[in-house]
Amino acid sequence: MKTAALVAIGDELLSGIRRETNCSFLARLLHDAGWEVRRAELVPDELSCVEDALNRWVGKVDMLVMSGGLGPTHDDKTRFAVAQYLKCELALDDTQYNRVLSRYDAYIRELLEKTRDMQALIPVSAKSVYNPAGSALGIFFERSGTKVWVFPGVPFEYKAMVRQEISSLITSSRDGLYCWKSVAIVDVPESLVVARVPELVADERLHISILPSFGLVEFVIRGEKSLVEASIRVMYERFEREILPVGCVTLSEAILRQGKDKNLTISFAESCTGGLLGANLTDLPGSSSVFIGSAVVYSNEAKKRVLGVSDDILRTFGAVSKECVEAMAKGALALYDTSISVAVTGIAGPDGGSEEKPVGTVWFAVAFKSPYGDKTECESFTRNLGGGYGTDVKRSDSQDPDRRALIRERTVRVALTAAWEKIASLMV
Repeated sequence: MKTAALVAIGDELLSGIRRETNCSFLARLLHDAGWEVRRAELVPDELSCVEDALNRWVGKVDMLVMSGGLGPTHDDKTRFAVAQYLKCELALDDTQYNRVLSRYDAYIRELLEKTRDMQALIPVSAKSVYNPAGSALGIFFERSGTKVWVFPGVPFEYKAMVRQEISSLITSSRDGLYCWKSVAIVDVPESLVVARVPELVADERLHISILPSFGLVEFVIRGEKSLVEASIRVMYERFEREILPVGCVTLSEAILRQGKDKNLTISFAESCTGGLLGANLTDLPGSSSVFIGSAVVYSNEAKKRVLGVSDDILRTFGAVSKECVEAMAKGALALYDTSISVAVTGIAGPDGGSEEKPVGTVWFAVAFKSPYGDKTECESFTRNLGGGYGTDVKRSDSQDPDRRALIRERTVRVALTAAWEKIASLMV
């Protein structure tokens, strides 16, 4: 198995001002191609730290990819650290930089010309790398059996340069004997997933990663192709009802796959999620064949006008209630004329909760057309999704915006689970 190390450079990453995404992007590509990523590191914008990273990995891995610090400002020190490591001078690669400038109009070219003295500067013992999405040139050299690439840290530039320079190299290196596959188990706790397949977990020939999230466990199996494929068959035998369809690792993928296979359509009625349910499906290409629309009805007035929820229901039971959510689901089913509709209404916080309905209280409903006639059926349930902050939530914690985001995220997961389970159960 070939090996790689990934290094992201930048004080803003270590301070939390910016989130690092480049290493995870390339790590996934390498993993899919059967490479082993030995380490992903964050280092500050300091010459000695960047040089230390080069000393640490050159000669130890087949590939080292670094990102960041190639811009035109005072804190962009990576090119100087590489030159220091290679014990060479820096020189302008005007030919390559002119190629970059040729993509832009006169106004942008004039601005970029002012940064030539930095962004075109390359260690003479290395080669420049053309940047197809930005202006800073990358750097490539090979030493002690390690290929080293240094790319800008801007994510879309980094990705473009990875695709240009590295993607074909790592794809062609795959020998076909090693592979990995992933399956997703719904509504089974992580410990019980492991307990059902003890022989797979104990098999030292396999490398298994168990990735739990709210209501779903992703089970990733790596190893020789024949062993992985046999293990996947075991997973489908043991989790017949709880496992997502082959090739699906998200609920959205499963909903669209099975909805299309069964010629079913779906709609949503969203209050506390504010459109997140619809966004989860439309993030995927081809969603229009199954997903018809989502009614985002945040206020009581919108619930009445768009979905026909009655004044009497809202006055008597409130917006967060069994009666309201069922009316919302039936209203969306009629509005969009779909096979099923899922509705959510709840209290995401930080305010609005009560002793009877604390923050995190969410009602769900699934309305669907009966296969035995034109009758509309509806199933509803409630969940408290505000957990994770302890039973005694302090005032400061209750105002935490992360708590609100967590409740909304959990609401989406529960609603998509309900949608998938209903689609999977319907006979057509």
